[in-house]
Amino acid sequence: MNSPEIKAFIRKNSHLFWYTPGDKKEEISHEFLVETILNYGDMNAVIQLFHLLGIKKVSKIFFDSINLSKRRRGNYNEITISYFDHVFKKYTH
Repeated sequence: MNSPEIKAFIRKNSHLFWYTPGDKKEEISHEFLVETILNYGDMNAVIQLFHLLGIKKVSKIFFDSINLSKRRRGNYNEITISYFDHVFKKYTH
């Protein structure tokens, strides 16, 4: 269950979840939220995501996802993987 702050964040960035049914958007997983915001969100959305979940949790979700399988890794753009790999290694390790 997402907190009211995360639900408000999802509503604010609703356009990024255009393929998710409206009544299901506020209940998306943190994994899907992180993937979508890192791939398609602007820098303000990324910073707000770090504020809401914490940069360490976002980093863990990101690395767990890309290391899980080639299919899951394929859900991220290559440039997103490269960029956030550097960001998270610098600020969370």
